[in-house]
Amino acid sequence: MRIVSLLPSATEILYALGLGDSVVGVTHECDYPAGASQKPAVIKPRIDPEATPADIDRQVSELVSRGESIYAVDAELLSSLEPDLIVTQDLCHVCAASSDDLATALSRFQSPPQVVTLTPHSLADVWQNIAAVGEATGKVGQASDLIGELQNRVRRIEVAVAQIKERPRVVCLEWLEPLYVAGHWVPEMVAKAGGEDALSKAFEPSFKITAAGVADSDADVILIMLCGYNAQKNAAQVAVEQIPKSWNKLRAVREKQIYAVDANSYFSRPGPRLAAGVEILAHLLHGLVRPPELPADAWIRL
Repeated sequence: MRIVSLLPSATEILYALGLGDSVVGVTHECDYPAGASQKPAVIKPRIDPEATPADIDRQVSELVSRGESIYAVDAELLSSLEPDLIVTQDLCHVCAASSDDLATALSRFQSPPQVVTLTPHSLADVWQNIAAVGEATGKVGQASDLIGELQNRVRRIEVAVAQIKERPRVVCLEWLEPLYVAGHWVPEMVAKAGGEDALSKAFEPSFKITAAGVADSDADVILIMLCGYNAQKNAAQVAVEQIPKSWNKLRAVREKQIYAVDANSYFSRPGPRLAAGVEILAHLLHGLVRPPELPADAWIRL
């Protein structure tokens, strides 16, 4: 089977199911596992990914206002790869190519490939997405095993924090300029790790908020998890944007409970590594044992 993945989380799922050799095309953002970045990129951005958060937000807003896609599908390359299966998503227009762009590219095919579309809003949805990919690729058993392993890891964290009465109030910032709080599965992850998301509700989209809104959140912990950024890049953005003075009243600021985390690996992408994200949260919120397999730079205390 020849497979093209149009989003990084799908690429991670495919590799986790032992299908790395079957993946013939990916996106420009597919950087995990290491071998994925060596595959041809059939998706390229129409924005500058190295721009500042404010400039990226402006570029995205301009494209969306004109009804244009943020990503371009290389239709010629996609056709030449002759995929049997394409895995894409229909959740966030900032994360992958639009369905219209994909449909246009598929019009080149005499016999269109199977398309599996993933639309996760929760951890359960992510596990179901793994099952869907397993079913489409003949890896049902491997998918079931992987889902069981991930569920068990999350369940162990839930059991470990169940008797802890103090549940820190957490603000998860998905963007800084403008300010956005993370949504969908992130508030659920916070809850499973023994915290309370101070601003967002589980399974609902991320949304824009004011600095005053954060100042009034009574946050015990602030997590900087800009979508697509690792911990070092997130820490650098805080240094550039600086913490508003109005946040000084927050316990999170007074007690230096602000962390830049590797959102790109453990929070933004709805894939297998979300289980590690729950483990990271439990460590940061309650001092649970640090997962030994995590790199030293998975988070930075600011």
